[in-house]
Amino acid sequence: MPDRLTPTQRHRCMSRIHSRDTKPELLVRRWLWNHGYRYRLNVKGVPGKPDIVMRPYHTAIFVNGCFWHGHESCCKIPQTNREFWTNKIHRNQERDQQNYQTLQENGWHVIVIWECQLKPNRIKETMLRVETLLCDYFLALHRPKMVNYTSTEDTELPMAAETSEEYSH
Repeated sequence: MPDRLTPTQRHRCMSRIHSRDTKPELLVRRWLWNHGYRYRLNVKGVPGKPDIVMRPYHTAIFVNGCFWHGHESCCKIPQTNREFWTNKIHRNQERDQQNYQTLQENGWHVIVIWECQLKPNRIKETMLRVETLLCDYFLALHRPKMVNYTSTEDTELPMAAETSEEYSH
């Protein structure tokens, strides 16, 4: 199907699409904020400049548009200038994978939320999964280290379940 817009109109339309503060990103941010999560936006010092950075969770969240990042089940390549769009989306996917890998190698958790997962009938399920992941990541980061209490001495350490009389002597 041919493009209904002239090249000038198409250029004008595409140039108005921004990479920050998109509707899907605002939905995620609003949900996180309303549920008590705090974050930073587009932190330059974090590899890949994620949309949302949650340092206490050591987590980077990317909110990806299905078209721009080539979501397999949703992305429909335009018929007009098909080679250009195929190459552009492929480059975006390669860059995304490199960013995710770099973050993971540096100890970051990566969450990718696709635009289609934020439709009204799916947003609650999606965001509850994100919240579960954040809780898991937080617990993993803040879990107490196991201490080896074995020693060469024959002294036993009191158990927390012992009665207070046992501590009095």
